Amino acid sequence: MSTLDFLVRKNLLSKTELSETPDAPLDEGQVRFAVDMFALTANNITYAAFGDAMNYWNFYPAGAGWGRIPVWGFGSVLESRCAGIETAERFYGYFPMSSSVVLQPLRVSPTGFIDGAEHRAALHAVYNTYTRCSTDPFHAAQTEDLQALLRPLFITSWLIDDFLADHDFFGAGEHGNPVMLLSSASSKTAYGTAFQLSQRERIDVVGLTSAANVDFCKSLGCYSRILSYDQLDRIAADADCIYIDFAGNAALRKEIHTRFANLKYSSSIGGTHVEQLGGAKDLPGPRATLFFAPAQIKKRNSEWGSDILGRRLLQAWQGFLAQVSAPTAPWLVVENHRGAAAVAAAYAEALRGHGDPRVGHILSLAQ
Repeated sequence: MSTLDFLVRKNLLSKTELSETPDAPLDEGQVRFAVDMFALTANNITYAAFGDAMNYWNFYPAGAGWGRIPVWGFGSVLESRCAGIETAERFYGYFPMSSSVVLQPLRVSPTGFIDGAEHRAALHAVYNTYTRCSTDPFHAAQTEDLQALLRPLFITSWLIDDFLADHDFFGAGEHGNPVMLLSSASSKTAYGTAFQLSQRERIDVVGLTSAANVDFCKSLGCYSRILSYDQLDRIAADADCIYIDFAGNAALRKEIHTRFANLKYSSSIGGTHVEQLGGAKDLPGPRATLFFAPAQIKKRNSEWGSDILGRRLLQAWQGFLAQVSAPTAPWLVVENHRGAAAVAAAYAEALRGHGDPRVGHILSLAQ
């Protein structure tokens, strides 16, 4: 048996390679998983774009100069030499773009385990946790595609909303309703954030997007207004506002920081505009601050306890899932693709950022 790995050149994300490696025998305590299926979204492009800065390449190291992009999905146990984990069991978690992977489970429990590989010891537990589907309250077999596509993104969305509320929206709203400016409004993490923000009173949730995606974003119904990137002048320059940046577009960031005199906070989330990424030095107004979701999880775990946090996330997720999958107006249409060629094509489309925002890609390297 052998494993297929989809590799990306770290310094040139458009260059990819498929590598095949013979499977080595497992050591005691290891488990070999088949990576059954995984989602590929703009979020994964962000992982690659910030691979060095935020250590995403360190989860699944590859050869010199190459990286394996982490993806969220489901895996089944092919072979186990770890007590408490049986062949054919199914887990949800953070896998590589590969056909299979060997993990080193620690703290095995009825709910799952963490990967204890030495190279992951310093990485955040949120990404090292694998959840047993048979005991996972979020899991439903009929919605696995949506879970892979949206669950990690929506948790980030929920945490962004919670973080802003936790800081009383940084004083925005002293001079009228606060304006939340969300770039890349068609991206899944952005509209998950808008969905959460829209449930709060007196908040103007403004989605910024390309002209091609204006109609799609309007159809979601979670934004107060949708503007194309060249329509910033339709927002009062003295509005109390917060910039929630999913695009990472340096020119757009500078334009927003320059135009809005009452910009209270600038949060950098992602990098969907890969070709326009850039630094945030010497900007007027507040410093552009990188949002790190695990830090807010850690804070709420400490304050509320994991049970309360889990219940609140589950309730919010169920409400979001009902909206996304509503049969009358679904926000997301799932397409399944199998094989290396399909994975490469889906990746190239995601990297270009020109795909249909209503389509979600579920992939597998298995034929």
